[in-house]
Amino acid sequence: MKSFLRDEDGLIGGGLVNYVFNEDGTVNWRKMVKPEYLVPNRQRTKETDVSKLEDKDLLILLGGIKELAQIRGFSDVTYRIAAPSPEYVVMTCKIQWIPNFETGGKEIGFSAVGDASPFNTNSFAKIFLGPIAENRSFVRCVRNFLKINIVSQEEMGNVKLPEESPSQPQENIADPKIKLEKLMTEKDIPFSAVKKKLIEEKVDGASEFNSIQDVPRLQVFELIERLQKYKK
Repeated sequence: MKSFLRDEDGLIGGGLVNYVFNEDGTVNWRKMVKPEYLVPNRQRTKETDVSKLEDKDLLILLGGIKELAQIRGFSDVTYRIAAPSPEYVVMTCKIQWIPNFETGGKEIGFSAVGDASPFNTNSFAKIFLGPIAENRSFVRCVRNFLKINIVSQEEMGNVKLPEESPSQPQENIADPKIKLEKLMTEKDIPFSAVKKKLIEEKVDGASEFNSIQDVPRLQVFELIERLQKYKK
């Protein structure tokens, strides 16, 4: 990380950074994002001029997130990885932010979680689930800490959904619960059998599950992996 000379408020001095402030005197980190790091969210709009779009219709590029993190200043970044199955990676990113006037001169540790699976990545990214989860956890950690409500490009699953028609409701093909339900149908396994197994394995709240929609997402991925190997 490049070292900058900072003033007593923890801000980069020497006129190297033009800070934008809110009315309460805190830094408006959203306004600190340079226009070249903003792109239209193609899933929400066809407009190409980012100056005409609201935050909900924009995406932030990874470079913009990295630049903001560097300007804000941090002393350490650590990752904790979990892989409940070969097709599901969960990454927790923790950033130690250096003291500034917004934190009362105290160093703050802040963390966020990112995940990646074949259900929330595009075809190319499916072979890079670890790096995808890492980037997602990093950008979420930066965005949430700096109170930026624009989603980053890395967080988008890039799943192209079919056109929805009035006679045929759109199916969310990115939802792993749909895949699990299809597997159960193919294997001729009723939900009652799945519920019984979860209760036997002492999964929290399993006795209250009334359908696949009640099963936690992490447990769904584990069930998918097990059913894919299941043979009658």
